[in-house]
Amino acid sequence: MAIFNLKKREIECKVVYYGPGRGGKTTNLEYIFKTFRKQITGEMVSINTEGDRTLFFDFLPMGLGKIKGCEIKVQLYTVPGQVQYSSTRKLVLRGVDGIVFVADSLAVRRDKNMLSLKDLQANLKEYGLNIFKIPLVLQYNKRDLEEQGIPIMSVEQLDHDLNRQLKVPSFPGSALKGDGIGVALKECMKLTLKSLQKELKWAQ
Repeated sequence: MAIFNLKKREIECKVVYYGPGRGGKTTNLEYIFKTFRKQITGEMVSINTEGDRTLFFDFLPMGLGKIKGCEIKVQLYTVPGQVQYSSTRKLVLRGVDGIVFVADSLAVRRDKNMLSLKDLQANLKEYGLNIFKIPLVLQYNKRDLEEQGIPIMSVEQLDHDLNRQLKVPSFPGSALKGDGIGVALKECMKLTLKSLQKELKWAQ
């Protein structure tokens, strides 16, 4: 749920990078932090858990305009993907406005992707949110591994597994190379701002 600060003329919203452990969520945020440094206020905060990390920082999306004359500020978060950090994942999702689901293209991670998406759906439901209504984009990460001869799933396979019912925008990408990261984030921001505008109209 976005925070509207009328004094500062600012709307603060929250975008969470969700997905299976070791799928590339942290690498996504590190790439964004490095590449869009001018649009970032403050430092990136990293909370280390064994084998996984939660990261967050404030991001100012340029070129997406204002809502009702208010500047937009986005908080970008990742969640730990490992199964044992279920309560942390749920906590990070509190007040979420938009989601980038980072799926792992590795063939051996097929089941983990689907389990993570189910986990997301269940956690959203506990906050009274519907996965079919929340601003959501899918990013199919690690596409670059194919060049190294490592077996990865086709985009069609990933779409079939994860996007057959959701029908949300999906983007192939490589967090290591930076491919597809900017477009996925931009699309998620566009959907999130559209949703916030509707929310504002409804609140008036």
